Amino acid sequence: MKPTESELEILQILWQEGTTSVKCVHEKVALKRDIGYTTTLKIMQIMTEKGFCTRVLEGKSHYYTALVKEEDIQNGFIDTIVNQVFQGSAMDLVIQTLGNYKASNTEISELKQFIELMEKNQK
Repeated sequence: MKPTESELEILQILWQEGTTSVKCVHEKVALKRDIGYTTTLKIMQIMTEKGFCTRVLEGKSHYYTALVKEEDIQNGFIDTIVNQVFQGSAMDLVIQTLGNYKASNTEISELKQFIELMEKNQK
């Protein structure tokens, strides 16, 4: 199951912060868009039901922790994009991405190293 856009936004906060309160998550989401506290809370409750995160009660506060790994969610989205948008061609995705976004010199160096590693592994 893939998270919705709002769930993904909250997961990114949980991955960055680790275990954190609804209040903290809400404050970070509210910096980007207008959202009520109870809406944030409800989304996080639904995320718990879906198995995206877990909730622990400490005193009067609920603390949430992501149960899904960032890499697993990224891979799910990438698989969908490659298969549905690029007809299964990961290369087309990479070319399109690099054509639309300016890569830094560091990123280009990392790409070269990755390609060299892939070439060595194919021998």
